[in-house]
Amino acid sequence: MSGWKFVFSRRWAGYLALTIVFAVVCSGLGTWQLNRRAEALAEIAKVDANFDSTPVPVNEALPQLDSFDESQKWLQVELKGTYLIDDELLVRNRPLNINPGFEVLTPLLLDDGTVFVVNRGWLPTGEAQDAPDVVPAAPSGPVTVVVRLKAGEPTLAGRSASGNQIATINLDDIAGRVDKPTYTGAYGLMVTEDPAPAERPVAVTRPVRDEGPHLSYAFQWYVFALMGFIGLGWAVRQEYRTINALDPEEQDRAAERARKKAAKPKSDADVEDELLGNHR
Repeated sequence: MSGWKFVFSRRWAGYLALTIVFAVVCSGLGTWQLNRRAEALAEIAKVDANFDSTPVPVNEALPQLDSFDESQKWLQVELKGTYLIDDELLVRNRPLNINPGFEVLTPLLLDDGTVFVVNRGWLPTGEAQDAPDVVPAAPSGPVTVVVRLKAGEPTLAGRSASGNQIATINLDDIAGRVDKPTYTGAYGLMVTEDPAPAERPVAVTRPVRDEGPHLSYAFQWYVFALMGFIGLGWAVRQEYRTINALDPEEQDRAAERARKKAAKPKSDADVEDELLGNHR
């Protein structure tokens, strides 16, 4: 079989199909990376818009107990009420800078009789027990608290806790424990308390403004998809040269390639190979 007829064989049709599948998979991974980048940019936009926003009353930001939109993440709201210290909870398995610890949730009874869950910050695991050594006391009496909104968490299968410890910040579960009308759309990461206690748990820091390497990864996957077709073309060309090796025109082209290769300046690697060969 001379010329290009071999390209239409079943074998090369299979190679083409494999190359197309490879390209589709690479393109899909590239698109996935672009979607990941879009999600990261959306998170950055929320931080830029809300993290340092002017606090608004909670009932203005969340008109219903189950109100919350993801665009409100990190939005600062102001709360006024009294902490339900006896209902304070510790959230397990909350690492900070690879250190194990807990987050302290203290429900706040607002002046209108509703309850808002305040995350007062992080504490390390104790030296001798699976709990913090000391939990800084929340202020007693009326308090004004500024928090940043965050969505509640789902219940995770296989995660368990007992006593005043919980596995996730599931607001419906916490509402059942408090047994009062409770905001279940969002909870708040504490920014400030007034009056401020002498000590408080470690506050949440501003998220790093980093979109990650998703754009470069996406570009790499698209390049891989293109390289699959380039590799297929190279393989077709090589087989053509092999099949048509006795064709006079192909022999002329092969001689021209050999001439150009011989005229090409030798690289350092070529010189080293020749020297090593002469000493064997």
